[in-house]
Parts: sequence; C-alpha cells; structure tokens
Amino acid sequence: MRFAWRRALRLAVSVWVLVTASFLMIHLVPGDPVRAALGLTADPALVEATRANLGLDLPMWTQYWNYLTNLVQGDMGTSIITRLPVAQTIASRLPDTALLAVTAFAVAAVVAVPIGTSVAVLTRRGRHRGLELGFAGSSVVLAAIPDFLMGVLLVWVFAVSLQWLPVAGAERAASYVLPVLALALGPAAILARIVRLEMLAVLEADFVRTARAKRLSPVRVNLGHALPNAVTASLTVGGLLLGGMVAGTVLVESVFAWPGLGSVMVQSILVKDYPLVQGIVLVYGIGVLVVNTCVDVALGVLDPRSAVAES
Repeated sequence: MRFAWRRALRLAVSVWVLVTASFLMIHLVPGDPVRAALGLTADPALVEATRANLGLDLPMWTQYWNYLTNLVQGDMGTSIITRLPVAQTIASRLPDTALLAVTAFAVAAVVAVPIGTSVAVLTRRGRHRGLELGFAGSSVVLAAIPDFLMGVLLVWVFAVSLQWLPVAGAERAASYVLPVLALALGPAAILARIVRLEMLAVLEADFVRTARAKRLSPVRVNLGHALPNAVTASLTVGGLLLGGMVAGTVLVESVFAWPGLGSVMVQSILVKDYPLVQGIVLVYGIGVLVVNTCVDVALGVLDPRSAVAES
C-alpha cells in the first residue's frame, strides 16, 4: 500500500506539471493565438471579443488559476474555430482512440509473447542459429519503421494493390485491421525481443533446472514455471509500449482518417485552434501517465520484490 501511495503521489505531481506545461503552451507560442486562429484579416472587434471570451485578456496568474479551477470542474475551455466546448469534442472522440490503442496493444501482446517464448525455447544454448538471426533481423526492421510509415505501407499493399481491406474510416470491423496493425507491429517486435531475452535468462534459473530434474514435461516447465516469471519481468516494457501506442495514434489516425483524437489534433494544429490542441495534449499526457502508474502498481503486486526495493 505504501508503494501504491507513492506512485499515486508521483502521478499527482506529474499531472500538475503536465497541466502547467499545457497552460504555458498557448502563452509561449509566438504571436497572438487568437489572431492566428481567426486570420490576419479578422475584424479587430471580433479578435478582442474572442480574447475576452477565452479570458486571455486577464493577467497570467489569474488565467492560470482560472484554468486550474475550470479543469477541476471538467471545463477545458472553448474551441476558437468551432465554438464548442473542448471537453465535448474530446468526449466524442476519445472512445475511438482508446479502443484503437487498447486493441493494438492486445494484438501486440498476443503475438509477441508466444513468438518470444517459442524462439527462446528453440534457440536456447545456441541452437537453431539461423532462426535466431532471422528473428533478430526481422524484429529490428519492424521496430525501426515509424507507425505512420507502417500505415502507409499497409495501405499501399492491402488497400490499394490487393484491395482486400478499406483504406479509411471505422464503419466496419475490417476497418480496424490496418490501423491496428500499423500500431501493433513495431511494439510487438520489441516486446517479442524482450520476452525472448527474459525467457532465456529464466530457462537457466535454478528453479527451472529443478523442475526439469523432477521429469516434468517440457510444456509444463516452459509454460507453467518459466513463462510467468519472464512475462512479469516484461510487464514494465509492455506498459511503456502501451503509452507509446496511445501517443502513436496521433499520426496513425491521420493516415487512416480514423475518427479519434489524433485526427482532430492534427486538424486543430493546422487551423491554430490552440485551446483544442491544449486539451487534447493534456488528455494524451494524462493517459500515458496513468498507464505507466497502473503498470508500476501491477508489477508491485505481481512481483513484490520491486516494491520492496524502492521502500
């Protein structure tokens, strides 16, 4: 419980830093954000009215205090372009982004754990050198390709050339395949490498040798004794990958015209709708922080040694 409380306190401090940074984002942007959003030819009276409506004509400390109190009440401001509440826009788009990221992480984990485990068992103690080299080379290539470039390649192969899957949208189940793969392939390659390394170390541990000495079947030794310990050690990396997937949805959604926060964020940056960008950045940042905190707490529950080491 002390470990969980420390993680919760760290999360609260990190969220406060993130909120402060998102507030300063508008004030550190060169020029007038209202004028930039409305255009250089906008009526000066409209610019001043919009600035007053957003509270940007108040002293900075007053704006900061109002921003904090409004956030506590669920008010994230108003979009300069659409005039809609930022929280309303985010609430309508967040479920699609969360579903995309969680589905991609589930696919990456389902693919990476069996592959990493199998390759570790087959290449243990230098066996099947060709398989080891092929696995290492292919995983490095997949991990090195950016998410958005992977999305473009998948669209060209499966949507344009073969015409097996739709190019964009989220109307059908088939629409999920390409964006999920674009997000999942790179993290799956990274996670598979980590699982293999952890599995190789666990397979040489004393308790695994004892299990073999008891003449237990290889399946029981590998899956019942070795795999749980290897997966526990890989949980931290998995949490970081999930956080990266949440952030990676920004560009992937733009490639596939996915109706989530990422595509809205790109459009808001192009039209300089800073309050909406500010709110979306805040949601993405808090999402990553919450995921990492949950992974730390889960790791402390599954492996109490990690919690004891920090006490």
